[in-house]
Amino acid sequence: MLTFSTSIRVRYGETDQMGFCYYGNYAQFLEVGRVEALRSCGFSYKELESQGILLPVRSFSIKYVSPAKYDDILEIQTSITKIEGTRIEFSYVVKTSEGILIANAETELVFVSANSLRPIPMPEKFKKLVQKIDGNNK
Repeated sequence: MLTFSTSIRVRYGETDQMGFCYYGNYAQFLEVGRVEALRSCGFSYKELESQGILLPVRSFSIKYVSPAKYDDILEIQTSITKIEGTRIEFSYVVKTSEGILIANAETELVFVSANSLRPIPMPEKFKKLVQKIDGNNK
């Protein structure tokens, strides 16, 4: 499993009337973690899209543990847990900079053709990442 870390500060406009970070913002936070994890592996969404490959989210689940508040710095630990066939799976741990657990989440994305929107095999470049993940799991 490959794990990467990204920090995000909760902005005032991302909070609700209770002063908590609005739950709907977490999907965007996880996207930042995911994009940066892929970038750390040498991939970019922009590069994939220029090749006619899209990565839509197939599933998303999250368990909220504690509320994040305005000005909290959140550390998003993103792990690439599985790459198989046409799919790539991620898991996330969101904590404050003080180490307070905010949420655990998982997403599954599918490689699809931009033209047909049908699943396609993962690009060759990703196969090397699969080998790296498999090598770390042994």
